[in-house]
Amino acid sequence: MTAPTSSPLHPHPKAPSSRRPAREAAVEPASQSFGYAAGLHSTADPLALRSGAALVLDQETHEVLYSKNPEAVLPIASLTKLMTAMVVSEANLPLDEKLTITDEDIDTEKGTHSRLRPGTQLTRGVMLHLALMSSENRAANALGRNYPGGLTAFVEAMNAKAKELGMADTHYVEPTGLSSHNQSSAHDLALLVNAAHQVPLLREYSTTPALDVELGRRQVQFRTTDRLVANPSWDIGLQKTGFINEAGQCLVMQAQMAGRKLIMVLLDSAGKYSRIADAERIRKWLQNSTNNASAAAKTADAG
Repeated sequence: MTAPTSSPLHPHPKAPSSRRPAREAAVEPASQSFGYAAGLHSTADPLALRSGAALVLDQETHEVLYSKNPEAVLPIASLTKLMTAMVVSEANLPLDEKLTITDEDIDTEKGTHSRLRPGTQLTRGVMLHLALMSSENRAANALGRNYPGGLTAFVEAMNAKAKELGMADTHYVEPTGLSSHNQSSAHDLALLVNAAHQVPLLREYSTTPALDVELGRRQVQFRTTDRLVANPSWDIGLQKTGFINEAGQCLVMQAQMAGRKLIMVLLDSAGKYSRIADAERIRKWLQNSTNNASAAAKTADAG
């Protein structure tokens, strides 16, 4: 386990390279992820995390509390949609404008399915909500396609925002995360989570447990992809999940625990529920560490 020499919230030069949640729009990996192929899972790890890369830091003090391969550059799957949401929110485009799903939004990369059929009309705000909460690929692509200048300009804006935030190891090629060429590191994603958490709309949309949407004459409920959102023992301020075969299971979030505001990044986790189990391991470790420190302080005061 190694820690970066500086906090991710202070960028440093580029390093070498209860409710059942909605399902990620992909299948379990039939082959090794990039992280497994690179040997990241053999890294010594006191918490025995199933994630190939991990980073936990205090959002206010920027102290790195836990790290595992934080500079490894990996596919990030639907974590991409957090940057998609950032670019949309900063463009100040009308959220009540109706956008239409077209054949251009159908996934030809992984062949995933969607309940948003071509011809479906929803407001930009609802599409943004579905992209963040339910990881809706067609909604995310439609958001990029309806950006001034189209998808090309949108991807350029994504990469420009990454550069502005100091995300030196990050590159985007499309707005959904279905492409394995969308890549970043735990270090860089901590920067993105911190920036996204400053936007109230993104906090709200990413942490909604479920949303009822009118699709034609039907009322359809979309749910969060993150089961921790509905867990009362967690206090989550912002989150995003991701999964494609090349990336494994991924999770980023801002949460309050053990009396601190934290940013947590988990990449290339193996197993359907492993990213959730890793988050729980980290939370338990932090709580135990805090309790032990408090006990030690009381003992010292008594002495």
